[in-house]
Amino acid sequence: HNYIIPRLGAIPISKVAPFHLQSLYDDLLNKLSCQFVLHCHRNIKMALEDAYKWGKVTKNVAKLVKPPKIVAEKFRVWDEGQLRTFLEVAKSHRLYIAFLLAATTGMRQGEILGLRWQDIDFDKAILSVTQAIARDHHGFMVSEPKTSSSRRTIALPSNVIRSLKQHRKLQWSEMLAAKSYEDHGLVVQTLVGTPVSPRNFARVWYSLLKRAGVPRIRFHDLRHTHATLMLKQGVHPKIVSERLGHSSVQITLDTYSHLLPNMQAAAAEGFGKLLEPDTAYAP
Repeated sequence: HNYIIPRLGAIPISKVAPFHLQSLYDDLLNKLSCQFVLHCHRNIKMALEDAYKWGKVTKNVAKLVKPPKIVAEKFRVWDEGQLRTFLEVAKSHRLYIAFLLAATTGMRQGEILGLRWQDIDFDKAILSVTQAIARDHHGFMVSEPKTSSSRRTIALPSNVIRSLKQHRKLQWSEMLAAKSYEDHGLVVQTLVGTPVSPRNFARVWYSLLKRAGVPRIRFHDLRHTHATLMLKQGVHPKIVSERLGHSSVQITLDTYSHLLPNMQAAAAEGFGKLLEPDTAYAP
């Protein structure tokens, strides 16, 4: 409605040509991300494929256009000390639990904002990712996880379980103190029980970054920080992949391949120490 229809909506579908699509993509790339333009291309391609099957067009012209190429995502991560510093500062904010979950589970922002108390098993110390909150034209909406692999179960450390219980008590006190409370059953809610807007959440994030004095990174980079620290600890990439909700371990390996040479050297050194001193060379 905002980008495709204003440019293509007035053109009869049988008259849509490759240059129409290429011109649209070129213009969109000047103001939007490659990922978003690729999403537009995929929607157009699917629509024209349906039109071809229904006999409305003689060919799918979207197949003749080169989609925008996605450049590998650049991200920055914190080390252990920087993460601890930030979390210590964030403890003073009522949304602290959201940042703790991001750092210790690698969940996406929408998954954390959509997490419900019913999705947490305190006895087994696990949570289930079953929904997410995403932006839309009206502010935000609840949606299904982005892929089947995104629907997953994540084990939680004991300190996170304790923090969740403390946060639940805080939420109960807010509920009792509020004149009007609209409980949505979410772990992360506003003072009146409604979902937290991703826009407002971002404001809190950048405000806390400034107070903590740590390098400025995106909230999504907490997800990368979680994965990086786990891999550096020697956690198997398959486990990291499952926690992140990647569709395959290959995505995890490709994303964090820059860590592998250092990890391999550390692994080799560690294995060598297992054999000392009996295998030391003695001429």
